[in-house]
Amino acid sequence: MDFTSFTLLAAGADLSIEPAARGDADGVELRMDFADDPLGQLDAYDGELPVLVTNRVEWEGGEAADAAGRLDALERAVEYDAVTAVDLELAALEGEGDHDAARVADHARANGASVVVSTHDFEATPDRAAIVDRLERACEHGDVGKMASTAHTPDDVLAMLGATRELSADGQRVATMCMGEAGRHSRAVAPLYGSRIGYAPVDPAEATAPGQYDLATLRSLVEQLESED
Repeated sequence: MDFTSFTLLAAGADLSIEPAARGDADGVELRMDFADDPLGQLDAYDGELPVLVTNRVEWEGGEAADAAGRLDALERAVEYDAVTAVDLELAALEGEGDHDAARVADHARANGASVVVSTHDFEATPDRAAIVDRLERACEHGDVGKMASTAHTPDDVLAMLGATRELSADGQRVATMCMGEAGRHSRAVAPLYGSRIGYAPVDPAEATAPGQYDLATLRSLVEQLESED
């Protein structure tokens, strides 16, 4: 995945969603931290869509332990031909935790995979300047800088969209969204401001973040908005 244009990923913990996702998704995000035998799934995968792998650590909202094995699994995952991108936490690349996340980024690039560097705020949305700072740092480490925050007001969403537009106009590749009901619409409109990645479950009951639309709905909303742009 090169993320030169908006890329919609079907998010989930089981690659068996891929056939149902083909009509609306550009790829699949495999949440390895939620999955049963994720490497076994990759070994058996014969789908058409490329895969982004995420093995989210506990302190960044996932279920993976902060242990070397989490990163070892990602290194093995990016060796599969179907895996064309990996997600790593900004904090891990900046020294949070006890293990060297940069080795995964290096190994991914050596295997032709893109690196998405993500940062999350599950409590609130920082002001625009702070969002820009975090995304710029993420872009320094990755091919795409991703930020998700929790919105409580429309002003929170405006801060995220403004930062998205500022950075994308400056040539940076960013992916942004606001979580929660107040920020739900940001998932549909952020691509108009330059966001390069969207995430949605095929089945809305299997959402991996608060406020996600289901895949078919998000694809329809994005296409309708783009056609009116």
